[in-house]
Amino acid sequence: MKPSVKQLLKPRARHSHKGDYGRILVVAGSRGLSGACILAATGALRSGAGLVTIGVPETLHLPLARRLLEAMMKPLPETRAGTLSLKAYQPLAQFLKTQDVLAIGPGLSQEKETQALIRKVVQHSSKPMVIDADGLNAFIEKTGLFKKLKAPAILTPHPGEFSRLFSGGKFHSSEERKEAAQLAAQTFHVYVVLKGHETVVAAPDGRIEVNHTGNAGMATGGAGDVLTGVIAAMLGQGLQPFDAARAGVYIHGLAGDLAVKKTGELSLLAGDILDCLPDAFKKTLGR
Repeated sequence: MKPSVKQLLKPRARHSHKGDYGRILVVAGSRGLSGACILAATGALRSGAGLVTIGVPETLHLPLARRLLEAMMKPLPETRAGTLSLKAYQPLAQFLKTQDVLAIGPGLSQEKETQALIRKVVQHSSKPMVIDADGLNAFIEKTGLFKKLKAPAILTPHPGEFSRLFSGGKFHSSEERKEAAQLAAQTFHVYVVLKGHETVVAAPDGRIEVNHTGNAGMATGGAGDVLTGVIAAMLGQGLQPFDAARAGVYIHGLAGDLAVKKTGELSLLAGDILDCLPDAFKKTLGR
């Protein structure tokens, strides 16, 4: 029998320390899109990650450090446009050796050089990954590279990103969404989180799960960045990729359901989802 999300979330040992709960490297953000890395990093921290480091363009380092007291910053070489440059590869690759999980994509931009960096980092990573947003955009028309990855990768596309990645069209039924996610996961040997109403989680071995938490208010900018952080934290705490994805999606949706009771669907913000993550975990764990 498949374990429930509650069963997957193990209680913390009394004598544990921060290193026991995952070292997460979040590669995110660019000039004008710094909020994405804040949401992803805070999502990971609020979901139990022991240590979170954000790899950002160097000019974003100080402004972000003032806003994110609990995360560490790794300033990296940038392009003239304020995005990560290819020169960031070596320091990223070296630092990643000390980490447990890579979360990459939110707010990185579609600058050509940055997209090349993303592909290089992902292709050479030996650590499990969550790839979202501009991390997915880097593989449009290059999806064959997914088959050559050295480590498990969880892709978190919304329907538009999924269509651009896998040359699909609009879905006309929930069955079509499930079949498309399952086919992509099996074909490209990745874990697919196809976001939206009743998010679909699909594994390369054919396993599939449809999530039933969440609401229409979560169709708002930044909600996906939070999810990236939540799933990365689940990986960092030792969950296998399929379980990390389904647990992360469930908790994220539940946090949205708790938040919407306070804000209503119209006014729900990604930050409201972050604020309700603690209650979502407490409700799930029954304490």
